[in-house]
Amino acid sequence: MRSVSVLMGSEKDLPVMEKAAETLERFEVPYDLLVMSAHKSLDRVLAHADQARAGGVGVIIAGAGKAAHLAGVVAARTTLPVVGVPLSASLDGLDALLATVQMPTGVPVATVGIDGAANAALLAVAILALDDPALTERLASYREALASGSFKEIHVQ
Repeated sequence: MRSVSVLMGSEKDLPVMEKAAETLERFEVPYDLLVMSAHKSLDRVLAHADQARAGGVGVIIAGAGKAAHLAGVVAARTTLPVVGVPLSASLDGLDALLATVQMPTGVPVATVGIDGAANAALLAVAILALDDPALTERLASYREALASGSFKEIHVQ
């Protein structure tokens, strides 16, 4: 199974972005959780995006607040699916939402709601499940249990 790379622009983003990690763990999807800033460590971001596919990554989740260029920079550098998580900081995250969702044609970033790291992970699971029958079954079971209100042990906010 391919892994998911979970990136965040700052250590301050960990309380939100760890929800993506928890969700991926519940679905038994391997992941890495890394801090790298599109503004402060650009070379590291570009190198990671360049090497992700060869390293077995199938989806990249990138969370950032304020200017929130991390997801866009990664998407500009890789053909892997990139899921952006705008994080609340200044302006209650609206600035990050707009920076993440307003990408030019040809450089798509799938964007979830503000602080929506768990949904970003669920989207990554759905992407990986396209060619993984066991993961497809786990996701289907999750959705069925969620619909019936009985899925307490795996439900994340």
